[in-house]
Amino acid sequence: MVLKLKCRAKINLAIDVLGKREDNYHLVEMIMQTIDLYDCVSIEEINSGIVIESENPDVPLDSKNIAYKAAKLIKDKFNIDKGIKIKIEKNIPVAAGLAGGSANAGAVLVGLNELWDLKLGKYEIMDMGLNLGADVPFCIMGGAALACGIGEKLTRINGLDNVYILICKPDIFVSTAWVYNNLDISKLNKRPNIKFLLNCLDKKDIYNLSNNMVNVLESVTESNYPQIKDIKKKMIEYKALGSMMSGSGPTVFGIFDDFDCAKHAKENLEKLYKQTYLVKTYKGGIEVE
Repeated sequence: MVLKLKCRAKINLAIDVLGKREDNYHLVEMIMQTIDLYDCVSIEEINSGIVIESENPDVPLDSKNIAYKAAKLIKDKFNIDKGIKIKIEKNIPVAAGLAGGSANAGAVLVGLNELWDLKLGKYEIMDMGLNLGADVPFCIMGGAALACGIGEKLTRINGLDNVYILICKPDIFVSTAWVYNNLDISKLNKRPNIKFLLNCLDKKDIYNLSNNMVNVLESVTESNYPQIKDIKKKMIEYKALGSMMSGSGPTVFGIFDDFDCAKHAKENLEKLYKQTYLVKTYKGGIEVE
């Protein structure tokens, strides 16, 4: 039996960093939103071991892959001696600030729960996912959420409903650890007004939301990678209501209320940046096909 799952990317509509714990994890406040850009993950039982397959050369095929770690976590926790083969069909750009790896890990947890009939509830799976990374629980839950703590405290919120999102990833790799390590919280001069943005979402006011999005991590990433600022500027020129970097970058997204404008922006940006995608926001999380 081969189980197939869709696992979707996320964007951040706001990121604030409030401080740093003694274990070096940063305390954050973020607004997360699922988008309908997804990887397809297939899992199949084999005799032994954990095998990762992917045609994408940027996907690690060994224990460095978070999907591998997810399979090992389940196997160890439930003393399962059967093996598993995981095939990852990548559509979400790798190392992009879109939680693609976390989504893959979440898909493995959800899939193995079903394949091996472990009878875990959704929140139990989300708690397990937190052992792998702060974004994994959200990828399992999907929709929209306010994330606090180190990103693990999730509160469901009203999200963007069927709104056009243009995703553009320049051909650079940004280390999340590097971005956080170079962030000087004392020098931040612009922070997101989370309460105001949540109110915009409640009122479905995408215009004020789009004009007031803030990601404090941009202050680090943009200073080293001017392409990010350039893409944001182009998004606005092409009639995006607002544009911002997602996560620690380097992906930039634009919010559009008009399909023709979004399509025109995509056609122009993909001439410069191959990894450009026009999608919509999405209400669900990981789904078994």
